[in-house]
Amino acid sequence: MDANAVAELEKAGVKVDQPDRLYVAVEWEDGKRVLPVGERVQVRAGEQLTHVTLQPISKLWTGDKQPPSFAKAPPPEYHPFFFLIEATAAGYCRAVRNTETDQEFERLYRHLLRRPDGTDRNPLFSYLQGAARLYMSLRDVSQAEFEAVVERLHQSARHHQTHVGSINYFQDVLRGVLGA
Repeated sequence: MDANAVAELEKAGVKVDQPDRLYVAVEWEDGKRVLPVGERVQVRAGEQLTHVTLQPISKLWTGDKQPPSFAKAPPPEYHPFFFLIEATAAGYCRAVRNTETDQEFERLYRHLLRRPDGTDRNPLFSYLQGAARLYMSLRDVSQAEFEAVVERLHQSARHHQTHVGSINYFQDVLRGVLGA
C-alpha cells in the first residue's frame, strides 16, 4: 500500500475503498499514438479522470502473506484485483480499437509475472503494470499474492486460446468488463 497515492486519489475525490470501480485509462499523444504508462498514471473512476503517481510493483509488495489456491476460482477477496487489471485491459482494447489475441495476452501476463517492473514493445503491457500498481497502492499485496493473481490471468488467457489469432479471452472474459 502507498499512503501517498491514496492521499493523492482521495484529494482528487476518488473513492479508494472500491478499487473494482477504477481502471487505468489510455492516454494519447496528439490523439494518434498511445502513450505508455509511466510514473504518473491516468485513473478513471466512473466519469472522473485524474492522475496519480505510483511506485514500481517491486516497491509495493507488502508482507509475506501466502495466497490460497486459485485452482478452482479465486476467492472473492481477490476479485477486485482481477477486475481492475481486466477492466484496464478491456478499456485499452476498446480505446485503441484493437482486440489483442489470446496468445498476446498470455505473453503479456507471462512477461508481467517474470519482469513486473520491465518494459515491452506493446503499450498494453505498461497499462497492465499500471493496473497492478494502482491496486497495490490501495491494498496490501505480498509478492506471492501478486504472482498468484498474474499466473491465474496467464492461465486464463492460455485456457481460452483455441488457435493462432483467437480472441476468445477478450470475447469470453473482457467483453463483459466495462462493456468492451
